[in-house]
Amino acid sequence: MDLSGPKFSALITATSSSLLVPYMVSSINIALPSIQKDLQADAILLSWVATAYLLSAAVSLVPFGRLGDIYGRKKMFLWGMILFTISSLLCGVAPTIGLFIFFRVFQGIGSSMLFATRMAILSSVFPPAERGFVLGINVAAVYAGVSCGPFFGGLLTQHFTWRSIFLFNVPFCLVIIFLIVYQLKGEWAEAAGESFDFRGSAIYGITLIAIIYGISRLPSFLSVGLILVGIAGFIAFFKWETTVHHPVFEVKLFQTNRVFTFSCLAALINYSATFAVTFMMSLYLQYIKGLTPQTAGIILISQPVMMALVSPMAGRLSDKTEPRIISSVGMAMTAAGLLLLTALGFATSLRFIVPCLSLLGLGFGLFSSPNMNAIMSSVEKKYYGIAAGSVATMRLLGQMFSMGIATLILALFIGRVQIKPENYPLFIQSVNTVFIIFTILCSGGIFLSVSRGKLHK
Repeated sequence: MDLSGPKFSALITATSSSLLVPYMVSSINIALPSIQKDLQADAILLSWVATAYLLSAAVSLVPFGRLGDIYGRKKMFLWGMILFTISSLLCGVAPTIGLFIFFRVFQGIGSSMLFATRMAILSSVFPPAERGFVLGINVAAVYAGVSCGPFFGGLLTQHFTWRSIFLFNVPFCLVIIFLIVYQLKGEWAEAAGESFDFRGSAIYGITLIAIIYGISRLPSFLSVGLILVGIAGFIAFFKWETTVHHPVFEVKLFQTNRVFTFSCLAALINYSATFAVTFMMSLYLQYIKGLTPQTAGIILISQPVMMALVSPMAGRLSDKTEPRIISSVGMAMTAAGLLLLTALGFATSLRFIVPCLSLLGLGFGLFSSPNMNAIMSSVEKKYYGIAAGSVATMRLLGQMFSMGIATLILALFIGRVQIKPENYPLFIQSVNTVFIIFTILCSGGIFLSVSRGKLHK
C-alpha cells in the first residue's frame, strides 16, 4: 500500500485525533473523585461532567458531518481541533463546577466535528480496496486511547492534580493542528454549493436531547416522557427530511440502502450490548473480588488491548472479504463472551474472567472496523460526512442505552443506596441480569449483521 503524500498525512492526523479524544474521555473517569472534591460538586452535578459532553457531541455530529460535506471536511476538522484545544485549556483552569461543565459542552462539540469528518477524510483519500485497513488502524487508535486513559489519567491526577489531564493535552492538540494546516493537503467538499437544513438540524438536536437526557434519568417517570417525546421527534424529523431538497440527513439512505441501514443498526446494538460491560465489571472486581482500582484496571485492560490488536487485521480482511461475514463472526464472539459472563458469582476465578474479557475484545475488534468499512463504502462520496456522523451518533446512543440498561437494573434490584456487603447478593443478581440482557441484544445484532447484504460485487 502506498502511504506517501496526502494518504500519509490524512492517516497521521486522523489517527492522532482518534487516539487523543478517547484518551481524554476515559482518563476523566479516573479523576472524577478529585474533581468532585476540588470543585465542591454534588453527585448530580458530577454526573453532568460526562452527560454534558455526550449530549453536545451527539447533537452536533450529523449537522457537522453535513457542513463538512458542503464547506470542506478538512476545514471542519481543523476548526473542530481548534475548539477541542481551547475548551481543553479552559476546562483545565475552570474555577467552578458550573464553568467546568459549560466548557465540557464545547469540548463535546469540538470532538463531534472531529468524529464527523476524520472517517470521511480517510474514505475520501483512500480507495475502497485500501479503506478497510486504514479504518482498522483508526479504530485501533481509538481503543489504544481508551486503554491508556485510566493509567495515565490516574498518574497525572495523583502527581499533578486532575487539571493536568486537560493542560497536558493542549501541546498534543497543537501538534495535530500544525499537521492539519501544513501537512494535510487538499480539501474534500463533494456537496459544495448545496444549502444547509437549519430547521431539520434543530428538530434533530431537540430530539436527541430528549432521548439521551431521558435515558440518563431512568427509571423515573420523567425519563419515560422524554423518551416518548424523542421518539415522536424522530418521526417528525424523518418526515421533514423527506420534503427538503438538501436535507441535513439523507433519510433515503435508510430507505434504499440496505447495507448502510443494517450496518448502522448493528453498530447501535453492539454498543448497547457492550459499553456498560466495563462499568459493571469495575464494580464487580472491586466490590465482590476485593481488588484495588489499579488491579481492577489491569484486569479490564485485556478487552481494549485485544480490540486494538485485532481491528487493523479485521479491517484489512474486509477489503477482500464481505464485511458482513467478518462483522457477524465478531458479533457472535461478543455474544459468546457476554453469555459466559452471565455466570459470574462470588467464587468466579480471575482465570475465567480475563479470557471472557479477551473474547469480548476479540469479537468487538472483528466487528467494528469491517462494519465501519461497510458503512463508508456503501454511500456516495458526497454523503461521507453524513455517514461518519451517523455511525458516531449510533455509537453515542448505544453507549447511553447501555448505561441506561445497567442503571435501570441496578435501581430495580438494589435501589438508590450504596453497594455494601449486605446487598452483595442482590448486586450479583443485577450483574447477571444485565449480562443476560446484553447477550440477547447482541444475539439479535448477529441477525442484522448477516442480513445487511453484499458490499463487494
